[in-house]
Formats: sequence, structure tokens, C-alpha cells
Amino acid sequence: MTERYFAYKGNVLMVEDVALDAIAEQFGTPLYVYSRAAFTDHLSQYVTTAEKYRTANLQSLTCYSVKSNSNIAILNLLAEQGAGFDIVSGGELSRVIAAGGDPHKVIYSGVGKTPSEIRLSLEYDILCFNVESLSELKRINRIAGEMGKKARISFRVNPDVDAKTHPYISTGLKKNKFGIPFEEVLSTYAEADALENVEVIGIDCHIGSQLLDDAPLLEALDKVINLVNQLEEKGIKLSHIDIGGGIGITYADEQPVAVPDYLSRVFARIAEWQKDYCPDRQITVMFEPGRSISGNAGILLGRLQYLKTNSGKHFAVVDAGMNDLMRPSLYEAYHGVKPVIKRSSPAKAYEIVGPICESGDWLARDRELAVEEGDLLAFMSAGAYGMSMASNYNTRGRPAEVLVDGQEVHLIRRRETPEDIFALETLVP
Repeated sequence: MTERYFAYKGNVLMVEDVALDAIAEQFGTPLYVYSRAAFTDHLSQYVTTAEKYRTANLQSLTCYSVKSNSNIAILNLLAEQGAGFDIVSGGELSRVIAAGGDPHKVIYSGVGKTPSEIRLSLEYDILCFNVESLSELKRINRIAGEMGKKARISFRVNPDVDAKTHPYISTGLKKNKFGIPFEEVLSTYAEADALENVEVIGIDCHIGSQLLDDAPLLEALDKVINLVNQLEEKGIKLSHIDIGGGIGITYADEQPVAVPDYLSRVFARIAEWQKDYCPDRQITVMFEPGRSISGNAGILLGRLQYLKTNSGKHFAVVDAGMNDLMRPSLYEAYHGVKPVIKRSSPAKAYEIVGPICESGDWLARDRELAVEEGDLLAFMSAGAYGMSMASNYNTRGRPAEVLVDGQEVHLIRRRETPEDIFALETLVP
């Protein structure tokens, strides 16, 4: 939980060993603040647990989902801890390379890979493309042939398993745009196996995000293992099983499955299957965690500008808006809100809103707070899909980002200026 790394010391909210009001004074607001220890501890849950099950023929690779938080300082930190990366664009690949990540530990997901993105990935010799359609397969095969290369591929399988999460972040049902329909998987693999410029090495499945229960994930894993067996009978031998990400975090009072418990169940099933079906072949199990690593590793700081009351409804207007933290207005997502300095005055129920000229610009609703104008508020659990989804709407510069390591505070992205925003625009002569 966020509280492990962002906790009160007396009446002051801290990040590790640094007071958040001091950070805001130095760097201004809105401001994303991250805990280095949180990132490394969360990644370690995957790496350390997987290592317990490692054998000569059973390996693992944790590929952090770049889209959840893509700052190159964060990527560099995780790369140094041995992480691979799950990307969904050529731009994210460029970020990984700039951060010192190993392209041979990169898997490329996503339904809309362009020719230029495929070429870039082949130039860097990434580990694998997670292919999502026959059209994409044919494009990769053609481009690899033109470049004199052989592309390693896996198919993303749509197992038609209900992740029981928000419909916008559910990806494993028939009605979703992702993956190969389950009933078409065998014929699709057979078609790929016949192509000259691709090497079929794995199978991939990702059914959704913010899952609190691992039952749907294990159901999908069982379906994937069954497919691997059927492919084996047809002479198609795979070397890796990628079961995606999706483990949720605590935003309010959720109790998500613990990562080590989930992984122990995954490896138990994989080990039992491997013993019976392919005891002499090396299998690598891959994971694509994003939110479970970054979500509770960061917060968004905003400063309260105005308190106002309209027809009996209390509003707290802060300098952070929907352009800084999109999740509430997009998903009606919940983020905990804490005052950086606790007050003893009576609390009121506030609608916390931003400065954007949209009625949808809200960050939290009906929160009991004792605050005054000028106070700092911390929007918790904002490390995932916060800054990575931020925009320049209303010509607002995106926030600065800082990473705290014990008592040290590092600026890892400066605040944007209006000049930064329109630097790529040109007047017509």
C-alpha cells in the first residue's frame, strides 16, 4: 500500500524520509512524487518469488509494463534490477533504449504496430512481438524478409475469460479488440509456422487490469496450457508462456491477492504441467506487471487555491486538474486524498476539482477534509497511469516529477512551460 512509503510523521506527510511540504516548496505544484524503495520492493516481489521456483528448465522474466509509468529514470531503475519491458509503441521502445534497458528483454504488445515501429524493433532485435492479428503477422513477416531478419513472435490469445474489472480495462473477452480469438488460435499458429521470416517461440495472454482475485488469471492460464499441449501435438514447440499482468493495488479498501501467493500458484501449475508434458525442454514464464509495481509508488501533490460553496455544496479548487490526473474523469476512479499538514479544525465534505474548463474536471468527490486555502493535498496511489496519461489541455504544462531515495530528492522531469508546449507549432507566413 502507498502508506508504507508515504506516511505521517507527527502531523506532516512524508515520502520515505522527506517531508512533502518541503518538496512542494522546492519544486512547486502540481507535482508527481515517487518513492524509489516502493518501485524496487514491488519489482522484487516478482523477481524474488520467481527465483524460488527457478530450475535448469524453468526460467522467468518480469517485463515491466512501460505504459503505466514511462519516465526514463524509473525505467533505468528497474532495468538495473534486472527487469525486462513490455512496450506498446515504438516511442516506448526508444524510451527503454534511452534508459539503458536491454532490447533483448523487450516484448512488444498492442494491436496497431506500424511498419516503422516494426522496423525499429527488428533493428534492435527485441525478444518477441506479441502478435494480435493475421494481418499483423503478415506485415511482420514481410518486413522481416525485406530486412533480411527473422522475427521472433508470440500470439496474444483472447481466452474469453471475464476479468471482472472495469470494462475499459478488460481485455480478455470476445468483444474486446485484443488478441486472437480462442477458436482460431491453432490455425493461426499453423499459418505462422509455415512462414519463412518469423520464428514462433511463445504464447501470450493478458485479460485485464486491476484484478483483485487471481481466479480469472489462473483460469486463463489453464486454457493457455491446454493450447500449448495441442500445439505440441501438431509439432509446434513453444519456449515461453507469457501470462500478462493485471494484479490490482489498494486505492481505497481493496484487498488484492498478494503477488507472491499468485505467483506460487502459477509456478505450481506450470511445474506440474512441465513434469508431465515437456520435462526436458526449457520453458520461460513471463509476466507483464505495471500497476502493481508503479501504482502505489507515487502520488500527485496539488495546492488548494480556493474554497467555495455553491447552493450548499462545498468545492475545494486545487491547481491539479484532469489533464494532470485523468483517471477520475475517465474511469470515475478513486484516489485517496490526504492533507500534507493535518489540521485539528472541523472537517467538511468537499468535491475536489481542478482549474480545467470542463464539468468533468474533478479529482475526488465527497471527501471529509479539514483544510484551508493554500494547503497541500496528496492524491494517493497515482504512480500508475498518472503522468503517463497527462496532457496539455488548456495549454497547461505537465507536472514536474521527482524521485525520492531516502533523504535524497531527484528531479527526474522538469515542469513544462507554455513555450515547451507550442515549440513544435509554426506560424503560417
